[in-house]
Amino acid sequence: MTNGTQMAAGSRTLPPHRIVWIGGLVLLAAYIALWALVPANPELLTKLWFLPGVGVIGAIIANTSGTGGGVVFVPVFNALRELGIMSLSPLAVVGVSMGIQSFGMTMGSLRWTDRLLHQPEPGPLEARVRLNDFATVVLGVLALSLPAMLATQRLTTFDQGAVLYAYKAFSILLGCALIAATWTVNAARPERAELSRGDLFVLLLLAIPGGVLTALFSVGMGELVALYLFIRHYPVLLCTGAACVISALSCLAGVVWHIEAGTIAWEVVLLAAPTAMLGGFLARPIALWLGAKRLKTLDGAWIVLSALYLLWLNTN
Repeated sequence: MTNGTQMAAGSRTLPPHRIVWIGGLVLLAAYIALWALVPANPELLTKLWFLPGVGVIGAIIANTSGTGGGVVFVPVFNALRELGIMSLSPLAVVGVSMGIQSFGMTMGSLRWTDRLLHQPEPGPLEARVRLNDFATVVLGVLALSLPAMLATQRLTTFDQGAVLYAYKAFSILLGCALIAATWTVNAARPERAELSRGDLFVLLLLAIPGGVLTALFSVGMGELVALYLFIRHYPVLLCTGAACVISALSCLAGVVWHIEAGTIAWEVVLLAAPTAMLGGFLARPIALWLGAKRLKTLDGAWIVLSALYLLWLNTN
């Protein structure tokens, strides 16, 4: 079956936006269930009144770039600790971030998947994303990254500071390479229409370290996938969409361990999750409105600046 036939069949069997509404209702039901099932301190909920705004901003950033919005929460949790409102350990920060992203990134991934199934005609220098390529990236990466993430959570301990330095130094290099490539070699070149075996091989090489990073920081795998595919000049739908799906499924799998370990501050999740879903819903049209060149430039700048900030924060 050709790619065009696959898209046409997907459009006939699943109307536009149907997957978003079905998935959104499931997320809403899960959120309502949380209020009935998890403990929450009413006084603390009142003190954390500003978290819904943080949730929507973090989710928009996460789902337009595919890199995850965990870095948005770090300064917020730092401020909570400094103000004496809530003191979260590094492990609790990861657990809360995964809890919020389980809602926000899942909504964003539903929006990108809906776009995959109902793609418009590509414009000049743009390429249509093949369903097989999208599925190959997502399933191939997750097949290696999920076991690495789950094993890291349960079996190993790392010096988070040392890992953070190596990870963010690598991110800075990739972010700078993305900006440079966007405005030089990729400036007037058509997007790649087909995933190459070489690029898939590189993604599979990144999968295991990406899974370890996701276990430690709640972000990592999605960022590496999005950055690499952006640099290689694939369509935004493949770069950001696949990264969002990978991040969402990683957080859904990873949050289970944090629930079992009791590391999640549920007050934070209860306040930030609904607006994170809103941010995930809004992110895709924002990304498409920005266009490939501006989006790649902003993503590269965001990754470099956020990496520098986290390195500075860790040093001080």
